[in-house]
Amino acid sequence: MRLSFAALAAAFLVAGAAPAAPVAGVAHDVIESPAMPEKLSAFGLFRPGGATLSGEVVPYVLRTPLFSDYADKSRGVLMPQGASAEIDGDGVIRFPVGTVLIKSFSWPDHEGGRPVETRLLIHRKDGWVALPYIWDADGKDATLALGGRRVPVAFTSPDGATHSIRYAVPNKNQCKECHSKSGVIEPIGPKQRNFVALMQRPTRSPPIRYAGNMVPRAALPTWDDPKSGSVAERARAYLDVNCAHCHNPAGSASNSGLFLRWTDDPTGVNYGIGKRPTAAGRGSGGMDFAVAPGDPDNSYMIYRLESTDPGIAMPEVGRSTVHKEGAALLRQWIAEMPKASH
Repeated sequence: MRLSFAALAAAFLVAGAAPAAPVAGVAHDVIESPAMPEKLSAFGLFRPGGATLSGEVVPYVLRTPLFSDYADKSRGVLMPQGASAEIDGDGVIRFPVGTVLIKSFSWPDHEGGRPVETRLLIHRKDGWVALPYIWDADGKDATLALGGRRVPVAFTSPDGATHSIRYAVPNKNQCKECHSKSGVIEPIGPKQRNFVALMQRPTRSPPIRYAGNMVPRAALPTWDDPKSGSVAERARAYLDVNCAHCHNPAGSASNSGLFLRWTDDPTGVNYGIGKRPTAAGRGSGGMDFAVAPGDPDNSYMIYRLESTDPGIAMPEVGRSTVHKEGAALLRQWIAEMPKASH
């Protein structure tokens, strides 16, 4: 099934909202070339002098997003005018050449909420390219950081705790760790079941409607909204978004035998239930099972999620703090499982 750019937005749009008029300035020739501009402004994806997206970019949100040190993330997608996207049988949105996925990271109480980093994922003729940009001190533009960087960031988490971290902007190769599938870089967030495109004037509580004859897959639950699904369903959504980009048969953690996609069997050993460690090491914390039903304290999945030790922590990249609320949900999920009988 193929959807035009307009239909892709309309498939998940906010009812009654109208798109902003296109704004000249997006450099489609730069986007589709092999160029890696030093300055983010060379792409024309933002209005001049700041971090406001161009009117040609469609903002989007994810029902359940990836945790990244409590950062707020602003997302947008740009597709060439007249191009179309394809939603495959797995619900993955296949974007055409010339597409840019944009994600900016900020914290409300850090430097007035200005972005610290913007990552671009650009679909070019030879595949997807990941480019990280760090915003300049004046907030007017951002500079390419292919080698990555550590940026001091201070923020307050939802529990009121204050944090001072050296936020890790990934280098170009680290982007591949999460975005690699069978050795090829691909987007991991925008899937039909998790993707909500917004128009420029969203209403408060948007009903979702689908375009054409599309038969949508059920929406992914929102991990922290009890109204969106059961504890188990929301825990699985969390694992799908935060872990399954590596933990799948074609991902970088395929040799672990731990597969955490929404579509995987949530009762089997490959989902971690009663699964023993693949190899001995500190990562298991001496525990026998990834998920020990009824016993989160003896489940090394929780042990790794609650660690910041580089040799233990999972995910391996993308965070330097523990997502206490996410870990609490997974603890509840495991605690509610019937204990295995012996």
